Amino acid sequence: MSLAALLAASPALFTGTCLVLGLVIGSFLNVVIHRLPIMLERHWRAQCAEVSGEVATLPAVSEARYNLVVPRSACPGCRAPIAAWHNIPVLSYLLLRGRCASCGARISPRYPLVEALTGLLSALVAWKFGFGWPALAALVLTWFLIALAAIDIDHQLLPDSLTLPLMWIGLVLSLLTPAPGGAPVPVDPRASLIGAAAGYLSLWAIYHVFRALTAKEGMGYGDFKLLAALGAWLGWQMLLPTVLIAAAVGAVVGIVLIVARRRSGSVPIAFGPFLAAAGWLMLMFGHQLVGLYLGLFPP
Repeated sequence: MSLAALLAASPALFTGTCLVLGLVIGSFLNVVIHRLPIMLERHWRAQCAEVSGEVATLPAVSEARYNLVVPRSACPGCRAPIAAWHNIPVLSYLLLRGRCASCGARISPRYPLVEALTGLLSALVAWKFGFGWPALAALVLTWFLIALAAIDIDHQLLPDSLTLPLMWIGLVLSLLTPAPGGAPVPVDPRASLIGAAAGYLSLWAIYHVFRALTAKEGMGYGDFKLLAALGAWLGWQMLLPTVLIAAAVGAVVGIVLIVARRRSGSVPIAFGPFLAAAGWLMLMFGHQLVGLYLGLFPP
């Protein structure tokens, strides 16, 4: 029996495999979350220096290659390279008790949390969709959303290098045969195209109306592109519940932060994580949630 046939025949094995795969992908997502903003900042600095004619005096932006592959991961404290067995998702953090093996510096718990979250959500996707390419598509969307949410939390930034490919992947997937068994991905091309356009234009319009009324910017253009990507993946029908859930949860979290931390209401809160979480919920349970809501208003 081939591996594909074995995974298809055993839902438990497929779910466990996706759990392990998710842990590994989560380790890579930690690299993306940490390095991509730095790579973008270096690129922007290089562009600014080139425009201003300061290329010759540009700091060591291009002294060494820096991307998602090189240099090798190292301790931020002592700069000691991280050995392969020290980089096993979650397990290494627990065995090292959250400290660097070389200098004993504390390792941020965010790293195992991202790995564990990616593994858990990947397993839930496998459980929900079962073996097949709709599950693979849903896994890709899940991994993109985790990276985008974490970067937005850290930097209030939703990079085009993630949001735009995510949108195009959703549009291209819509050209494939609709998923069997009523799986939510992919949607048909019409729903995907309208979803991408409506997702972008809806938040774009809200942004400009809010700006005209308050002279303030309520959100960033990255939010428009993320909602466009979710529209391309999930179709225009899921846009309104996605925005409503994201806005409701964001408002609750904002109020809690203001009360608990005495945080000023003028301090911006990243909206991307709430959009990402709401989009994932729509991916997993969208039809059920919409049906439950409509059931509250019988004809």
